[in-house]
Amino acid sequence: MLCCCVNSDSNKKYAELDAKLERKMVESRRYYPGHQRLKSMDSVIMKFPKLREGLRNIRSVFESYDKDGNGTIDMEELKKCLEELKLMSLSEEEVKGLYGWCDVDGKGIQFNEFIVLLCLIYLLAKPSSESSSEPREMGPKLVESIFDPIVEVFLFLDKNGKGKLNKADVTKTLNNEDYPLERSPKHVTNMRFEEMDWGRKGKVGFREFLFAFMSWVGLDDADDYMSS
Repeated sequence: MLCCCVNSDSNKKYAELDAKLERKMVESRRYYPGHQRLKSMDSVIMKFPKLREGLRNIRSVFESYDKDGNGTIDMEELKKCLEELKLMSLSEEEVKGLYGWCDVDGKGIQFNEFIVLLCLIYLLAKPSSESSSEPREMGPKLVESIFDPIVEVFLFLDKNGKGKLNKADVTKTLNNEDYPLERSPKHVTNMRFEEMDWGRKGKVGFREFLFAFMSWVGLDDADDYMSS
């Protein structure tokens, strides 16, 4: 697991990032109303084909900047890629920090790491509310069409609105008694949560959820990333 491969300095950095993402998820409930329209796991699964297609389109962008074809991009290539995707809303220093966090083996950003990095940049640069006095360009519709639904699924599972998922809430949500034909069997619900809960702490932050969700959607590299 990724969480077992980091030193104390990295753990501190990850904890700070997780705290920032937790606050962002709490704020997001105000400007992501789409999560209220999700009713069951079936309504989530219906989003998978479109999300899978979008991820493949982003893979094409990634490959266009992987000039030597080694499956990774460096920091300079990443900056050019972010410019194309109109995601240079954070400072270069902030982007470098996120790059270092996502580059697990220190050999450059692989595609699965690239997806995580794009999502983090997109979320952390997004204004805290629609009425923000500092509007920022958030990238083309391709990026929005992928990451906005992912955030909505997280918010759908986060019933207590605290920015983290707990097993009781996820189980209750996936076993919604109002939709008996779409209820997930208990063993499936447990499996879904365990796929997210790397540290077996009973709490799941957004980054853990994101890795698991990519695997659910069918992103080829996600399983490798989660087990690295």
